[in-house]
Amino acid sequence: MAGHHLAQLNVGTLRHPLEDPRMHGFTSMLDTLNEVADRAPGFVWRLVCDGGNDATAIRTPLGAEVIVNMSVWESRESLWDYVYRSGHLDVLRRRAEWFELPKTAFQVLWWIPARHAPTVEEAVERLQLLRTHGPSPSAFGFRDMYTAADAGFDAAATTKVQTTG
Repeated sequence: MAGHHLAQLNVGTLRHPLEDPRMHGFTSMLDTLNEVADRAPGFVWRLVCDGGNDATAIRTPLGAEVIVNMSVWESRESLWDYVYRSGHLDVLRRRAEWFELPKTAFQVLWWIPARHAPTVEEAVERLQLLRTHGPSPSAFGFRDMYTAADAGFDAAATTKVQTTG
């Protein structure tokens, strides 16, 4: 096991309340999408509400109409495969039906130590960092190629985590 993982947050501003019938196409697919993610190679963890199976009830300082999705993956490649090479892509193509067109960055990636579950506050800080300062090893998007080493995870630290776990 590597001494680091890739965390991701993506946010969406709802066009309608989740209970609205116009959101059914989205809400009816959540359980299936989450099951696919949970079984995907490289999946580590995802944020869920207490007693729930998704994070749709979690609110942030980003706004009451903004919902979040946060997960942790073993690598950029495993996250990419889930997002763009699974049934998730079909939902992604339809996102304009349910979410406002983003006017700023709506997704952020960052490297974390293995076994660390990021908080929503940490994730929102990373998103704000990306929005304010642009991509860096601390906060970036899929188009950016920052590695764990760029973020300060070196081979010695990886070996140490592997042997002390």
